[in-house]
Amino acid sequence: MDGRIKEAVDLFQEVMMYGTERVIKSVDHPLWNEYSPEQIQMLKLISKEKRVTSARLAVLQAVHKSAISSRIKKLLQKEVIQVVQTEDRREKMLELTDKGQAILMELEKVLTDYIEKLISENIADEEIDQFLTIFRKLKTIIKMDGV
Repeated sequence: MDGRIKEAVDLFQEVMMYGTERVIKSVDHPLWNEYSPEQIQMLKLISKEKRVTSARLAVLQAVHKSAISSRIKKLLQKEVIQVVQTEDRREKMLELTDKGQAILMELEKVLTDYIEKLISENIADEEIDQFLTIFRKLKTIIKMDGV
């Protein structure tokens, strides 16, 4: 394997792990205290998927179903998600409530404002364009793989 690809993968993983931790520590907002990073990620996934099963969430978050059940229970109690019955009575789908959508919008605004400040102070416009080009391409490739 090309050493640059391994370095790119390593760097991406480091940015995801340590970047998330830094953002959580740096962003001062009450919602960041009320929701765990895993719960916030789950809200984002439910938003992207529109309606999703707990089994699919377990796959997307790469955790056991028991961990997902606990997160779902807490989010149901906070009334940010709801269970939707489908024609197949055995299958229960989850979706965001209006409250959940509002909270997610607020969390994303706080996060975007913080990261926008971080990037604008440290990264040149052409580098941002390169980043976007590469990540759009990766997203297309990943989606074509049927993920």
